[in-house]
Amino acid sequence: IKKYNSTFFQFMNRRASANCRYQPTCYEHAANCYTHAFLIAPAFVGMALLHRLSDNRWETITAWVYGIGLCALFLVSTVFHIITWKKSHMRAVEHCFHMCDRVVIYFFIAASYTPWLNLRELGPLAAHMRWFVWLMAAAGTIYVFNYHEKYKLVELAFYLTMGFFPASVVTSMSNTEGLHELACGGLIYCLGVVFFKSDGIIPFAHAIWHVFVALAAAVHYYAIWKYLYRNPTRDF
Repeated sequence: IKKYNSTFFQFMNRRASANCRYQPTCYEHAANCYTHAFLIAPAFVGMALLHRLSDNRWETITAWVYGIGLCALFLVSTVFHIITWKKSHMRAVEHCFHMCDRVVIYFFIAASYTPWLNLRELGPLAAHMRWFVWLMAAAGTIYVFNYHEKYKLVELAFYLTMGFFPASVVTSMSNTEGLHELACGGLIYCLGVVFFKSDGIIPFAHAIWHVFVALAAAVHYYAIWKYLYRNPTRDF
């Protein structure tokens, strides 16, 4: 049993105490880096594809906003995990990128809703969500800079609120094409949260969370490409 436990803890450290950060093993660090690093290039390709499919300036701007949010999510996450793994002695730099990693999540959520809020017809009240979703991202940023890592459950609640609140507007659209994919992606994100909070309980929990993020982002990208940008009559 002792030998088994020794081998097991090569892949997972013990759960961190309250208000302390979990310290991944070397194997977990590597998994955390690679699971998002491999998605940086596809994210840039995806952004370029939506830009190419844009028929007007509004679609072009929306493609840039969504694409930058998508690329930033994987790029900042990868840089943060590399610094945490290889440059952990650079505490100030690591802390800065950790905050950036958290902030990017807020802006990625806002960017993910932007194509639906910008390119689908919305009612007069629902149209306000176009700017309100970015106001929520700004509020999340302020929270991170003031209470970073202090109230982890509150931070998680903010992410979930921001993820679900704009959905009430999107689901009220008269054109409901793509909503099944949106719901599916949202469900994948929610399932991934289980692993997001399981460091020290499940080996490679954070890397598994990264995989769930990648799958959900892919489902949402497919819906945006298929229902908002793709023109079936376009000749490629």
